[in-house]
Amino acid sequence: MKTKGAILWGVGEEWSVEEIEIGDPREGEVTVELAASGLCHSDEHLVTGGTPVAFYPVIGGHEGAGVVTKVGPGVTGLKEGDHVVTAFIPACGQCPPCSRGMQNLCDLGANLLAGTSISDGSYRVQAQGKDVIPMCLLGTFSPYMTVHQASVVKIEPDIPLEVAALVGCGVTTGWGSATKVADVRPGENVVIMGAGGVGMNAVQGAAAAGAKRVMVIDPVAKKREWAMDMGATHVYENAEEAAGKVNELTWGRMAEKTIITVGDIQGEDVATALSLTGKGGRVVVTGMGNYANMDVKLSLFELTLLQKDLQGAIFGGLAPRNAIPELLSLYQEGQLKLDELVTTKYSLEEVNQGYQDMRDGKNIRGMIVYTDADRR
Repeated sequence: MKTKGAILWGVGEEWSVEEIEIGDPREGEVTVELAASGLCHSDEHLVTGGTPVAFYPVIGGHEGAGVVTKVGPGVTGLKEGDHVVTAFIPACGQCPPCSRGMQNLCDLGANLLAGTSISDGSYRVQAQGKDVIPMCLLGTFSPYMTVHQASVVKIEPDIPLEVAALVGCGVTTGWGSATKVADVRPGENVVIMGAGGVGMNAVQGAAAAGAKRVMVIDPVAKKREWAMDMGATHVYENAEEAAGKVNELTWGRMAEKTIITVGDIQGEDVATALSLTGKGGRVVVTGMGNYANMDVKLSLFELTLLQKDLQGAIFGGLAPRNAIPELLSLYQEGQLKLDELVTTKYSLEEVNQGYQDMRDGKNIRGMIVYTDADRR
């Protein structure tokens, strides 16, 4: 079908909203009519060149929700009319990582940035006669997408799709970074560096896990205010301010857990996080940095003698097929805030304004909401 999408033609360029062609579903694939797509910082890394792709153009977007409109041969567990959330990490349920309970490390993710379809290695999106790489094998910056069944998770039909989209990336990544990877325990002190679309949900996760203090560092005053609404107990403008306060509040023991959720992580952020973390504590690296950045600052003396733990995290260490329905269930029960995360809604044509607002610190999460006009 012919529709439109937000395409990136090269590093440093703006998103170009133009006509694209989406192929019909093949073996194991479905076509989804999307209701909304989140504007995640990960797509910004395509613009800056921080995340490498096999080639350009790329269609952005990996955080979405919608309704299945077509089903290809061999699809199981999905039918036309089903409501689904995208999972930016496909989960086959059969490969070695999946069988060990690590769906977030599914082997099908090997071609996430190459763009070749899981089913047959071809491409489902074309623009100006060229193959297009869909971000994370999805491409939610379009009102339609054709994707493998491993990349979507069925949800209950009574959940609003606009908010359901959020658990496809930011919410789950942040929540799991606190509850799973950091393994926040009741009574612990937790520091969260960065209060954006991921960090704000690390705040929610840490608070839900029973943290005594949830201490957030962010330079944007409005984000610090929002963090308090999401469960933070203390907020600081920068790490220098936070260090003395954390030391005072914990009687010199510092935080048990520190989670780095800044939008563009730098090597020195690791050293900062470790200094805010006490003996035997854990630092979780969730924020993304430039793929070519190999320099990390840390004290090896401190790492060894104080037995600190430095741990990476993707998708919050959670299994998409379990976590997405579970988090939406918490939302339905009033135990997880989702509506409050959507700061501003945009049309597809406003995608560049949405990302400028993100850079300016105006949003927790900007959201593209699709209309009938977008689908024509």
